[in-house]
Formats: sequence, C-alpha cells, structure tokens
Amino acid sequence: MCHGGCGVLVHVQDDRVVKVQGDPGSPLSRGRLCPKGRASLEQLYHPDRLKYPVKRAGGRGEGRWERTSWEEALDTIAEKIKRIREDLGIQSVAIGTGTGRHHFMHVIRFANALGTPNWCEPGTAQCFIPRIITGIMTYGDLPIVDYYGRVNPECLLVWGHNPIVSGPDGEIQFRVKDCLVRGTKLIVVDPRRTEMARRADLWLQIRPGTDAALALGMMQVIIEEDLYDRQFVEKWTVGFDRLVDRVAEYPPERVAEITWVPAETIREAARLFAVTKPAALEWGVALEQTPNCLQTVRAVALLPGITGNIDIPGGWITGMHLVPEPDVLEGNLSREMREKRLGAQEFRALSGPDAFFPSAHAPTLFDAMLTGEPYPIKAFLVFGNNALLTYAQSRRVRDALASLDFLAVMDLYMTPTAELADIVLPAASWLEVDQITALPFIANNVVLAQQKVVRIEECRQDEEVFVELARRLDLPVGTEDLTEVLEAQLGPLGIGLDDLRRRGSVAAPIRYRKYEEDGFRTGSGKVELASGYLDHLGYDPLPYFQEPPESPTSSPDLAKQYPLVLTTGGRSQFFFHSEFRQLASLRRRHDAPIVEIHPDTARLCGIREGEWVWIESPRGRIRQRARLTDGIDARVVHVEHGWWFPEDPSPEHGVWEANANLLTNSGPPYDPAVGTYQLRALLCRVRPAAEGGPEWAA
Repeated sequence: MCHGGCGVLVHVQDDRVVKVQGDPGSPLSRGRLCPKGRASLEQLYHPDRLKYPVKRAGGRGEGRWERTSWEEALDTIAEKIKRIREDLGIQSVAIGTGTGRHHFMHVIRFANALGTPNWCEPGTAQCFIPRIITGIMTYGDLPIVDYYGRVNPECLLVWGHNPIVSGPDGEIQFRVKDCLVRGTKLIVVDPRRTEMARRADLWLQIRPGTDAALALGMMQVIIEEDLYDRQFVEKWTVGFDRLVDRVAEYPPERVAEITWVPAETIREAARLFAVTKPAALEWGVALEQTPNCLQTVRAVALLPGITGNIDIPGGWITGMHLVPEPDVLEGNLSREMREKRLGAQEFRALSGPDAFFPSAHAPTLFDAMLTGEPYPIKAFLVFGNNALLTYAQSRRVRDALASLDFLAVMDLYMTPTAELADIVLPAASWLEVDQITALPFIANNVVLAQQKVVRIEECRQDEEVFVELARRLDLPVGTEDLTEVLEAQLGPLGIGLDDLRRRGSVAAPIRYRKYEEDGFRTGSGKVELASGYLDHLGYDPLPYFQEPPESPTSSPDLAKQYPLVLTTGGRSQFFFHSEFRQLASLRRRHDAPIVEIHPDTARLCGIREGEWVWIESPRGRIRQRARLTDGIDARVVHVEHGWWFPEDPSPEHGVWEANANLLTNSGPPYDPAVGTYQLRALLCRVRPAAEGGPEWAA
C-alpha cells in the first residue's frame, strides 16, 4: 500500500482473502500496521478497480472506452513501439513510473532492454534519489539509522521528515516510535509543528528552502567550538580544511537572518547533536525539492560525518547488502545512447552517462513531447504513476501527454492520467504479485518474499507485461520469466525463491565499522567532505546555500502580489501520494484537502476555520479547506499534495480543483547537477472561496 516494509499474515478462504493482519514474527514491523495496510482488502476487492484492458473509443480525454483483450492490447503497444523505433529511433519512446513499488527497478530494466535511455519518475530529481546519489558520492553508500542493534540512538536529528506518520523504505515509523520511548533526544527541523516536532527536545522552525544554510551554520558551530570528532575526521575524511573555509561563511547570526531560526537555537542544536553519542540523521524528501537540491542534501549529510557517527552502533550505518537489486541490463545501453538521454548534457549527476542512478530529466522530457527538441518523444508507457498529480505544473504535463502519438498507462484505477491514454492496462495490487523485497532500501539488511495470494479478474503484474513486450519486440535481453530474475537476485544467499517463500525472510546481523577493513567505497576510500565525484563532473565539491529562485528575498516585487511562502507535500497516514482517495475507510478519516494557515494570517485574509480557501501562485490556483494552526509561521502556508476526486464522474475526476502541482514550478532555474525544480518555498496568496468547495467533495 506504500513502499513500506510491514510483514503481514494473509488469511485465505475458498480462494478469497478474508483477513490481513500484522505478522508478529516480522523482523521489521513486528505485527504493526498503519491504516493503509489495514485497508488492503478494501483495495483488493474495490469495485472501481481496473479489471481488464481497455482501449480508447473516442477522443483523447473524453472518457469513452472499449474492452479489449490482453493479446490485442500488447500487440498494439508493440506495434506502436516498432513503428516509432523504425521512423525516429528508440529514444523517441519513453517509459514512466511512480515511486518505488515492486516493479520500480524492473521499469529501468525494461527501458534498458528496449534500448531507450529515457525512463523517468517524478522523484528522480525530487525525492530520495538525490539522497542516494549524495550517500554514494560522500560515503560510498546510503547510510540509514541503526534501529536494529542493541544500542539505541541517543540523539536523532529528524530533518524535513515526519516518520511517525510517513514510514516508507522499511517500517521506519514503528522503529522511530520505539526509539523515542527508549529516551532518545530529538531535534526536529521543519517549518510545521508536525507530530515529530511536538515530541522534540528542540524544534527548529525553518523558513522553507533554507535548509542548506542551517546545516552549514550548525557545522560552523561544531567546528568552531571543536565539537567535531577530530580522530575520525583526520583519519577517515578528505576535504576538511576546505569545508572549514566554506562553513566560515555561515556564522549563526547570518544563518538566523536567512532561516528565521534564532542564532542561539542553531548553536544549541549543533551542540546537542555533536556531544550526544551515538547520534543519527533521519532525513526526508523536503530537502530535495528546491533548485539547490543536491548541495542541500550534501550539507545535511555531512553532519554525521564530522561528528564521527558513521557506521557505529546506534549511529548512521551502512547496510549489509544481502542481495543486489535486480539486474537492470545497463550494459544493453550503448554509450552513444546514454549520451542521448534527455538532460544528459545539462544535469550530469542525474542524466549523464556516468551518473550513479541515471534517468531522464522530467521537464526536458515533457518539453521534448511538446516541441520535438532536441528530438521528439512520441510514445510514453506509464506504469503506476498518476502524472497529472505528481509532476509540477500539471496543465503543462497534460498538454505534453495530449500531444503524444501514443500513451499507454497501467494502473489499479482509472486515474485522470489514465483517462488520457490510448490503452489502459489493469495492474495487480500487492496481494497479487510475486516479488523479492530487500529492506531498508539500498541497505538491504532483510530480504522478504512478497507472495501472490490471489489474482483479480484479468489483472497482471507489471513485470509480466515487460516480459511479454520484450518477447513481442524480439529484444535480445529482458525476455526471461520473472522467476529467473528473482532467482538470480537471490544467488548470493544460496537459496531459491521457494526456499524464501517457506522461510518468509532472511536477515543478517549488522556489522559495524566496516570501513576499518575495506575503507569507504568512494574514489578516495574515505568520507568525501569535498566530493571528488562532483569535482570531476565540474560542479562545486563543497555544499553551499542558494536562495530559492522564487522567494521573498529573491523575488521581492513578486512577493508584493504573493506575500506568503508556500510549502507543499506534508504526508497523511491515510494516503500515499495520490492514492487511496476512493477507499472509504481512509477517506472518512481524511475527507478533504487541508491548507494550514496561521490564525493571524487567516484573520487578515478573512478566512475562518474549516472554510474552503483559494490558494494562488503565479502559475494557477486551487482550493482546499482551511485548518488554522499556530504550528506554522504566519508568513508560511502549507498545502496538501496528491488530491483528486474519484467520485467526480467527469474524465478529469477533479484534477484541477485541489491539486498542489497546479501551483508548483517545473521551469528553470534547475539544480545544476540533478535538475531539480521548485516544489517548495514558492510564493502564494490566500483568500476565501465564497462558493465553497467542489460539489462532489466530502
């Protein structure tokens, strides 16, 4: 129901699932489930599920469909791909997906098998992938918090994350709660007084988009006051002297002016994190959603490094890597084709031929659909992504999709994005798929079997479709059964898929201070405070702060019209991005989109609690229901993302009513290394919506 890691027991009677409950024997969640997990049966048997393939029977977006067979649907897709490959080259076919589910790595595998360099998803430059890239270039791996051993983290720095509400990537929310019960000191950096902030020993209420300045200011205090781990820094890092010079530019008084966090609070947080051992960093997607994305993530990532909290019990640890990710067939893509990837020349750490986790740059991809430059994109095959909700500037995305010669979508429901397609395929839900799950992501400390229990109507697993298409296209790779791919992935464990199914999971004890034997897996073999990888690519090897391009400071004239700072994307227990608005048990708990406004701001704007409110940015307007709270700065407004209304009978399903990405900006300037656009720290204004909310909204 998300890309979490909760173990479950599934009860089946007469080939029908009758109960899903938490598995007390799970090495991860230990019997606990969030509300989304408890709604699994409702999802599995929901009457609105797509149950068989359909093809468009009218104009694009008219909502007229005709049932078709799997054979005809797959033949149609294969023929479209062949025609475009012959006429323009395979790079004119793009593959899209959503955030990490069972099929995520297999999407990349299919794109590489097909020979196109152009696959993308909304988060490659905006969510998690920049943290992966940063971890690899800095530590040779993506570190995670050690919730698994006998030593409890004594201090947890939670930055741009609310993990007791949002717990993806391996059961984090339950482990965080356990950690706090055991007395962990808690520092929270967030513009909003979230559930985590309410529990914090120190809450740093930061101005959205200024995180890099705060991290650099904290490092300045740690270094100036000689609180860093001198022994670790001298033996296991490179670039410390250069970092000292860089952070000298960010004394707490200057940082306080930038971030709105008082200078003494910055010092207090830096000291608490530096002197409390072991300490660890729990970071979130909020760090990755401005055009200074990579250097922001880098700045925050260096805090555990200079304090010596790397790969120690209860600290920020690297994983055991029990199994590799599935072979994504990267070798099938020629160097020439990698250099053709959209964004490869401009955003070398995201899209370049030598990127750690290469994908196409999404705004450049949509531009190519619309303009044909630098070459045309004529077909887009989308697997598990509601693009009109999850990419910035949704109307431009809609125009781009409408301009395609061919669009195919595979999903669980008929979403606003699927309504634009030529072919729509019915996807299997998590109870209907076979897969190996290694968690936490990247660390891979536990390997679990996800087992197909039932299969509804004609729904299929995405990976099965990739194989079928590869065979129809006579591709040289990617045609083997999914079972063969999974067996190969399990090779290092010396067990087969059936063995894993019987055992349920395989775990390994954490080994600490691995770098003492093997060094760090970076170019220097050490923690790279100054990044050799970024230097090689021609970027600044040291982190820095850059004001967001649309903010009260950088856009003072615009701020006269739009005086409030807009932040987006806070998570809900009851939804996963744009999913589950049609599940009644969850929708009852969270029935409408919420905009958070400070009472003083609401009073000035004539807004009352619970009323529908227009939120306007230079790009558009939406309406959400007001929640007045002093847990947000009076200069800041927060809107929820992912909102559409499945109950709206029109083919657009209310996508233009409350969708936060009508307000966000997919245009330049972008992060120079990874191409990130601005989803937070934008400018907006608010006013009452006299006519109220959408008529179909709860």
